Amino acid sequence: MDHAQTSPGAALAPSDVVRSSNLSTLGGARHGFFGRPGGVSTGLYAGLNVGTGSEDDPGHVAENRARASAFLGAPADRLATPWQVHSAEAVVVEAPFSGERPKADAVVTRVPGLVVGVLTADCGPILFHDPENRVVGAAHAGWRGALGGVLEATLDAMERIGTRRGAVRAVLGPTITQANYEVGADMADQFPQADRQRFFSAGAAPGKAQFDLPGFILSRLSAAGVGSAAFVGRCTYGEPERFFSFRRTTLRGEPDYGRQLSAIVLDL
Repeated sequence: MDHAQTSPGAALAPSDVVRSSNLSTLGGARHGFFGRPGGVSTGLYAGLNVGTGSEDDPGHVAENRARASAFLGAPADRLATPWQVHSAEAVVVEAPFSGERPKADAVVTRVPGLVVGVLTADCGPILFHDPENRVVGAAHAGWRGALGGVLEATLDAMERIGTRRGAVRAVLGPTITQANYEVGADMADQFPQADRQRFFSAGAAPGKAQFDLPGFILSRLSAAGVGSAAFVGRCTYGEPERFFSFRRTTLRGEPDYGRQLSAIVLDL
């Protein structure tokens, strides 16, 4: 893992943004897994909150999104993020969204200069890049989306605009990890037996289990036929100064939470 280089005039520092060498060494695109550092929001949202669905000051959210876009070398109006609903829907994007955004959990494009991204606060943000055919994508995968097929749907959408699965590199950004992700047995029961044995361990309390969301996502990506799949190894719950976390906010009894952006853009 390495860190981003700033775009001219960007307010964010290189250490503010997580990058993966699995993508940055390919060339032809820029990406970033943004966290809390470098933003203007305050209070519960302190930092780079990009969540338009949060109760944060809309002006702060707009400024944070503009800073993230500028870091990737694009104006704010070139950032396309969907209305996420924990679905298995992926959409092809050819221009920035106008009006109501599509309800989907993945966006893909082959348009240079168009930033595609997803927002997360514990779920898995996955960025995709096919350097051979110049196609990129971003997906939001919590356990429901990953189990329901959002990763495969993203690859299907990329194929519709010219990609070849074996040429795709996929990287999972900061995500809640198994040590901090306690779930109920009813959730675990929705997974096939083989997955329950592989990705769940005993929880500290009766009827509870610890779920390995990153491991499950990487397994689904590999089974789907991507050329490579990697995880940046950062836990959203375990780094409160660095990342927003829905679970941490819930356990603290806070009324709302911020969201972080993961995004990728093809070079012009």
